[in-house]
Amino acid sequence: MTKDLEEKLAELCKEKGMRLTGPRRTILRVLSASPDHPDAEELHRRVMAVEPGINIATVYRTMNTLAEHGLIERHSFADGRARYEAGGSEHHDHFVNVETDEVVEFRCDEIEILQQKIAREHGFEIVGHRLEIYVRPLSGKAGI
Repeated sequence: MTKDLEEKLAELCKEKGMRLTGPRRTILRVLSASPDHPDAEELHRRVMAVEPGINIATVYRTMNTLAEHGLIERHSFADGRARYEAGGSEHHDHFVNVETDEVVEFRCDEIEILQQKIAREHGFEIVGHRLEIYVRPLSGKAGI
């Protein structure tokens, strides 16, 4: 975790009345360094490699608390498992490979513009959204 992100998360925890304990800091550091969207069990495996004393219940409680306070994002893709990513990143959408459960982030300005246009045409203002596109590799092509 970059120092700036760590300081931002510490400040957010303070604003929300939460202590940024050693285990929480470790969990956030491991999550923010994750190139993917791990579930709690995978995150626990990674945290244990850094700080073996943290139990899985601590990971679950911490992830629930941090998600409730908006400090991390919780996703529930088609497989039904709650997966997590560090909050504060630029808005992005997700491809979910239905064959491997791999999640790939992407950003497309054209999609964002089109969503705004469609919302306005229907008399709405978008206040938030999530886009998940479920995909499988094309035959004979390398997949995501």
